[in-house]
Amino acid sequence: MSLSRIPEIREGQSIELLKELHILTRDGKLNQDSRRKLKQICHLCHFIEPLLAEIASRGGGPSVVDHGAGKSYLGFILYDLFFRQRDRGHIYGIELRQELGERARSLANRLGFTRMSFLGMSVEEAIESPLLPARIDLVTALHACDTATDDAIRFALRKQAAYIVLVPCCQAEVAAALRRGKGEALAATPLAEIWRHPLHSREFGSLLTNALRCLQLEAQGYQTMVTELVGWEHSLKNELIVARHTGAARGNAAARLEAILQELRLETLHSRFALPPHGQPPAPAGGAPDHQPPGT
Repeated sequence: MSLSRIPEIREGQSIELLKELHILTRDGKLNQDSRRKLKQICHLCHFIEPLLAEIASRGGGPSVVDHGAGKSYLGFILYDLFFRQRDRGHIYGIELRQELGERARSLANRLGFTRMSFLGMSVEEAIESPLLPARIDLVTALHACDTATDDAIRFALRKQAAYIVLVPCCQAEVAAALRRGKGEALAATPLAEIWRHPLHSREFGSLLTNALRCLQLEAQGYQTMVTELVGWEHSLKNELIVARHTGAARGNAAARLEAILQELRLETLHSRFALPPHGQPPAPAGGAPDHQPPGT
């Protein structure tokens, strides 16, 4: 199949980049696994690009932080589709595995993607690091496993992000807590039948985790949208959460979050969904000032 007949590849998209990311083979072919990956990332970019355009229209950079960046597929493709044609804005990939950061840094240098940085640090380090601006316009986490999504939320709240885009992966911690308290819960309420079986514990735990995340964000003045990323034939890890800061907190969000934790005997998880210490409410979307770190 010629490149012009591959619907997942957009006009003007860098073929060299897709080959470097091993999405395309050296002779320009696309296998089924790569097709699924490319479809997911490009569909996610479809949600993100209008947010970046809105920030840019108000004079912002924009600045993007991708948590748990891995090989930085999302960052590179987003840069290629949106940032490459503009002279402002910066993408930061946060990834603890140093070898992945080095590989991504080398690729960015080869492609001339000068406004990309790859930082090997924890969330706590990223919150305080002088290599990142005080405010970030948009925070993403693609398939960030278990508590990594919550780490990204905590970072976004502390960095006053105008937008947060999340594709959660596994949510093992809540499911484990449900299993630990299952006996007591079964004795107290028939609702515990929902998570009595291990498979249901995992699935309900995943649903519950993301519902609590939405309440946490809504309590902080975000409007949330939850939808599918792509068709289920492409990925089973398919939930997309998009949060936009409006400044108007949902009045009962915090109380409902607390009530759910108490009702399901999950009080031990309170700190996971608590508001960040010393945090400030995010500023309205309008773009953080441009920031060029000392090293890219």
